[in-house]
This record gives sequence, C-alpha cells and structure tokens, in this order.
Amino acid sequence: MGHLTLHNACKSFGTVDVIRDVTLEVQDGEFCVFVGPSGCGKSTLLRMIAGLEDITSGDIRIDGQLVNTTPPSQREIAMVFQSYALYPHLNVRDNMGLGLKQAGQPKAQIAESVDRAAGMLDLGSYLTRRPGELSGGQRQRVAIGRAIVRKPKLFLFDEPLSNLDAALRVQTRIEIANLHRELGATMVYVTHDQVEAMTLADRIVVLRDGRIEQVGAPMELYNNPANEFVAGFIGSPKMNFLDAPALGAVGKSMGVRPEHITLADSGAGIDGRVSHVEHLGGETLVYVNADPHGLVTVRLFGEHAYAVNDSLVMRPDMARAFHFDDTGQRLHPASA
Repeated sequence: MGHLTLHNACKSFGTVDVIRDVTLEVQDGEFCVFVGPSGCGKSTLLRMIAGLEDITSGDIRIDGQLVNTTPPSQREIAMVFQSYALYPHLNVRDNMGLGLKQAGQPKAQIAESVDRAAGMLDLGSYLTRRPGELSGGQRQRVAIGRAIVRKPKLFLFDEPLSNLDAALRVQTRIEIANLHRELGATMVYVTHDQVEAMTLADRIVVLRDGRIEQVGAPMELYNNPANEFVAGFIGSPKMNFLDAPALGAVGKSMGVRPEHITLADSGAGIDGRVSHVEHLGGETLVYVNADPHGLVTVRLFGEHAYAVNDSLVMRPDMARAFHFDDTGQRLHPASA
C-alpha cells in the first residue's frame, strides 16, 4: 500500500510562507508528478512528505497513519535525488544493498533483492563496478535500484533526470515509466520539465507560489486548463496569448496552441512577419512578430520553406482557442 494524503499542509520559514494550504490525495499505485517553475515549492513539498522538512501546520498521512512527526527512516519511503548520492568506495551491489545491510537483513535476502532490482534496471553486468566507472545514466539507475530494494510504500523522486543529457533523459524516463508499471508502486515525482510530467504522470499537480493551481490527468490539463498559468505551463512549445480585444474576442487574452495556427501567404487573418524559423525535420517552428500580439509561435508538421522577414497571415483555429479574463481565469464557452 502507498496511499498519501495531505490536508491543509503548510510550511513557513520564519515569515515566508513556502507551502500554503495544500490538500491532495495520491492513490495507491498512482504516479503523481509535481510540476511548476523554480521556487514554486514542489521540492519543499516532497521533502515534507519525506520528513526532511518539518510541517508547519496541517496533516500528512501515509496509509492513513499521521506522519507529521515521524522520522524519515520510519515512514517507509525511498527517495531518489537529483544527485546520485552513491558511495564512491562501494561497488554497485554494495551501494544498492547498503540500506538493507544497515537494517540487519540476512545476506542471502539482500543478494536476492539486489539481483532482482539489477535485473529490472539492466545493471546485472555492472554489479562489481564502482560509481566512478559508470555513466551518469547508469549511476542514476543504481540510485533508483537502491530505492527499489527497500520495497517502500512510497517512491519519491526529486528531479532525478536533471543531471543527464537529452538522450539519457528520454531513455531513463522510459525506464522509470516501465518500472512503475512493473512494480505497481506509488510514486511522487518532482520536475520543472512539463514534458517529463506529461509523459510520466497518471495525474499532474501544477504548483505556483506554494499553492496548487490545478490537478488532473496530463491531457485533461492540456485540453481543459483552469487558468492562464496552467495553460501557459502545460504544452511545448508553450501556448500563445493573443490580444483578445484586438481580435474582437471576449476576455483580456486569447490562448492558442502553436499547432492550432495555420499560415497563409495572404487573405484574412493576423498579419505578421517571420522573426525566426527552426527546422527540426519532423516539424517546423515559425516565430512570427504580429502587432499588438508580440511574438507568436506556430508549429507546422513536416518541412516548410519559410524564411526570416517573410510576410504572412496567421489563422488561429477559433474553435480550439481559450479565453481568459483580466485575472487570468478561464472564461468558459457560456461566457466566451
């Protein structure tokens, strides 16, 4: 089991409120991702769950048990950090099994647990190597394996892929997703990268300034954002926000995703001039300056021969546009 409940959880450092009345329920076996910009409180919230930060007020429960004052070692959690935190003088087997050894488990049981985790993570041929002989991706897999052997109620990941290059991030992301399916364990994962959030999560928790802005499945947040902040944070490239009054639309701003804008050489639409073009092979990103909307990103699939300073017309798909009021709140179809 690994059911997590937070009720009105708050954390303050002196007079500074970092986490503000967070109420959240993570179901047993769920993969829940905390996402948000730097300074939003996501890592602090994870450390509160782990017991590495004291909670100022509110409740944190794991499987119904109040753990506000429970030491980290007694919460039955395992945490994987951005830094690998491996002992350089120990080989992979000993690093992975150290926690079980310190808990006094029999050698045969430790060896069985380590071999099982190593098999899951394709580390079987590296068990006698030391961390200095491994790549960054392999070291991160060792850190994950160290968590697996403990068989915790909760796996907590604090930006575990940040130190890896782009190719390794994708590979390790897939391995973590496969691991979740195989273990069926409850995982809470912190990242600033919304692509990681979209590809890994059963549910995403979007945080800003210590508060939850919206909770939902990845495509629910993508297709039905509650406000301008969530709409702009979820999606890559990010949503465009156009001047709604200039378009005769309701609200202060109109949000249109880059893939929901088409381009034409002339005719009705929003006049603009190409500022930059990124040719990515499978898609082309065209950045267009359009007064009074500013720089607008257009995502086209395949190769397109636009060049800097080309004049063109943008045509947003109005049926897929989002409207926001002057406080950034979403205006729904009845009012839009």
